[in-house]
Amino acid sequence: MADLVWFIAVAIGPLMLGAAIAYAMLRQRRLSAREKHEQNDAVRHLYENGRR
Repeated sequence: MADLVWFIAVAIGPLMLGAAIAYAMLRQRRLSAREKHEQNDAVRHLYENGRR
């Protein structure tokens, strides 16, 4: 029984972690040019006005 637990932890665990990371990377959406521009404007606004 202990051998099975170690097999799962050592062999299957990293495979599942790699699959989860690959899935997350494939699901990540790129920003459009308009969204990038809006994001940059918002960041610039935050830096100029800052929290006081």
